[in-house]
Amino acid sequence: MATQVQEARPRTVRAPASSGGRAPRAGARPTAGRIEGLDGLRALAIIAVLVYHLRPESLPGGFLGVDVFFVVSGFLITTLLLRELRKRGRLDLPRFWVRRARRLLPALVSVVVVSIPVAWAVSPDLLVSIGRQALGALTFSNNWLEISAGTSYFTATAPQLFVNFWSLAVEEQFYLLWPLLLVAVVAATSGARTRVRLALGAAALSAGAMALLYTPGEDATRVYYGTDTHVFGLMIGVALAFSWSAQRGGPFATRAWHRRRHLVALVALAGLTALMLTLSQSTALTFRGGILLASLLTALLIAALLGPASPFQRLMRLRPLEWVGQRSYGIYLWHWPIIVILNEAIPTAHDSPGHWAVRAAALAVTLLVSAASYRWLEQPVREQGFRESWRRARGAFGSRAPARRLLARATAAAGVALAVAAVGAVAVAPERSQTQVQIEEAQAAVDASAETAEQVDLVQADYSMPTGEEITGFGDSIVVTSKDGLEYLLPGIMLDAKSIRRWADGEAAVQARLAEGTVRRAVFLDFGTNAGVDDPALVHRVIESLGPQRMVVVVNLYGGSAWVPEANATLAGIVSEHPNAIIADWHAAIAAQPELLQADRIHPGIEGAHLYAEVLRDAFAELSERLTGEPVLFAEDAGAGVGAALADALP
Repeated sequence: MATQVQEARPRTVRAPASSGGRAPRAGARPTAGRIEGLDGLRALAIIAVLVYHLRPESLPGGFLGVDVFFVVSGFLITTLLLRELRKRGRLDLPRFWVRRARRLLPALVSVVVVSIPVAWAVSPDLLVSIGRQALGALTFSNNWLEISAGTSYFTATAPQLFVNFWSLAVEEQFYLLWPLLLVAVVAATSGARTRVRLALGAAALSAGAMALLYTPGEDATRVYYGTDTHVFGLMIGVALAFSWSAQRGGPFATRAWHRRRHLVALVALAGLTALMLTLSQSTALTFRGGILLASLLTALLIAALLGPASPFQRLMRLRPLEWVGQRSYGIYLWHWPIIVILNEAIPTAHDSPGHWAVRAAALAVTLLVSAASYRWLEQPVREQGFRESWRRARGAFGSRAPARRLLARATAAAGVALAVAAVGAVAVAPERSQTQVQIEEAQAAVDASAETAEQVDLVQADYSMPTGEEITGFGDSIVVTSKDGLEYLLPGIMLDAKSIRRWADGEAAVQARLAEGTVRRAVFLDFGTNAGVDDPALVHRVIESLGPQRMVVVVNLYGGSAWVPEANATLAGIVSEHPNAIIADWHAAIAAQPELLQADRIHPGIEGAHLYAEVLRDAFAELSERLTGEPVLFAEDAGAGVGAALADALP
């Protein structure tokens, strides 16, 4: 998350003339004041992040807003430090770090102290790993703590309250180390061109590391969270600052650039929008050039804001954009905990009217809380400092105005109560969510059942409605948590399922069972809850490997991830090409009854497990009727039919 670094009332300090004795052209170099339009760019970035987290299907690449913040931060911090070097001839690092603390800590601490007790009151599941999360948030080490713990940004059985703090950690680590490196770079080089090359070289190394370490089909948390693999956006911003600080303003201060920058800005903005609409966190292109390209386009947008007033600058200075941009830091911190807490407190079906109402409430609360934080907490501490803010707060306790005195004391009491509650919540936080506990318990039973699989002699095709003893199920944690429902409705069913199974893992499991000869005449497949369909050809291979003599049911996916609709459409298209296969529409069934899901809003609860079994049974029945032409009648249907016949026979 980017931070705003310019002073609230910036002073103008003119840059010295060039070493050749010629003063730079008017408007060729920046003053030491505010760079107009950057708040608007911040606003576009935070809006993208909000849309992505509120409804990822609408903007699957909205996470690139974070990379926009990275480039802005790298540019602004470096520009600020270079101005100080030019003015004073040295850097006052303690003063620099204190300013960063004044900017970052008030909102950060308030989010942590308020969110934890509220989450505790809503559901203990929201407190899983909260101690580590709080430590990472308060020490700006969230990204590395989560990497070392093996957690995933993309897959979790319990939503993390502070999962979005990873980017703040990357930036703060940059703020801590970069001033020291900057001094070394300036001392070791004599010109802006060399410094730009060094910064771009560092960016290239970081982007290259992301591309090389990323493995398609595997969890990408390490390359996404890593400071080493994700610092290139900050370094691109650094390179732009070095170029802009050149004695003649660099290439972005020429008349040719000023004539073309409006068109460049439009093209860059269109390109960035296109990336946000098309990239996703499940595709290799994102990590192998997509994020890098977004960062480069952002640098062009910043460059287009430099210099004299322009139409693009005026667009970025629209009052609503400036208002959002100025509060973007608080909005970024608050929005995710609020979304998580409201989702847990008010479960709704995805894209239902209730879902949209909860999303609207989350957005409204985020904006209100962020505005209040900016007005009464962040700005006072930023302008007055910690000591003066504390002195004024203490003075309010003894104010002669009763209302002010009462408000100050009530605020202090509430703050103390929240802090104590937060500490208590961390102390009693569970190590595992209820979902994870159920998965682990069910996994042991599934594994034991799978070990008893017997050889199957499949002589010829049989498309009649299968019993449980004629069905083999392959799947991921959705199947694991549905075990009780499946075994109740389809006794004797054999399950081969493990958490976080992708289609590639599923193919390996199917091939192993085929080699053993333990795959029965009816099979269902349910993979990709955590990743969707990486390779459609792989799904075709799995179905074809089972042979035309088997009945095959493919279960589609449910969840709020951006790739779910596309994955379900892909599965439907693949299955339509295989006459002996059918889709079990788990998505439609559970979307109508989201209350049957567990706290993570992904895995079925006890009643949800029975619904899952019914969806699967009905799919086999529909497939059997389609292949044999004989209708399938279940016991409850037969009973209903007899009852109706008797009712008709009675006078």
